[in-house]
Amino acid sequence: MKRTERLHALSEMLRRNGSRGCSAERLAREFEVSVRTVKRDLAALESSGAPLWSRPGPGGGYGMAVGASLPPVSLSPAQAVALMAAVSAASDAPYADLAAAGVQKILDVLDPRTRGRADDLASRVWVNTPPSSSRAIRSALEEAMAEQRVLRLRYTSGDGTTTARDVEPVLFASTNGQWYLVGWCRLRDAMRWFMLSRIERASVTKTACGGHTIHEVGEPPANARPVHDRG
Repeated sequence: MKRTERLHALSEMLRRNGSRGCSAERLAREFEVSVRTVKRDLAALESSGAPLWSRPGPGGGYGMAVGASLPPVSLSPAQAVALMAAVSAASDAPYADLAAAGVQKILDVLDPRTRGRADDLASRVWVNTPPSSSRAIRSALEEAMAEQRVLRLRYTSGDGTTTARDVEPVLFASTNGQWYLVGWCRLRDAMRWFMLSRIERASVTKTACGGHTIHEVGEPPANARPVHDRG
């Protein structure tokens, strides 16, 4: 990892940890550098205007002032292309359109030299993805998940049976190259997995969900994790 990228990742880690802070030793392990290098990086961040604090003694460490705004850190061309590749390769994922719009905002504020190098590198990364599901269907699923409202679905199962279902959305899950809506099916009175590509129609009702949680879905596979978890 280049130093510029490490400084950005370091500031983000400190910001996420908030008032808990992190020891220099933990930061060194996280970024696979020496404690001395971490302390130099922290000094560089502080010199750039980052609102760092330090707490000496046992249980002490370094942190970022809660609610503080960070000084801008430019993405490298490789980081910009990594975002473009991830979004392009997951065009059928929930919130993919919003992700693409977010990446475009980032690209628009890159300096011309970095943007040019990123565009050149991006031309060397190709993706071949299947056609995405209906934008209208995905919008309904995304809205219902965010607002926790009951969905009314027209769904065709693997054996060709088509049913109408009222479903309380609990989570989106990706496995074996397919995206699923996992939710409490009021027709079956049980948790069910609905393959997004088999949902023929979806609309958001005004009915609030009943409070079913992700813990009711069951134990996830060992290699499954939320998208916010770095693993």
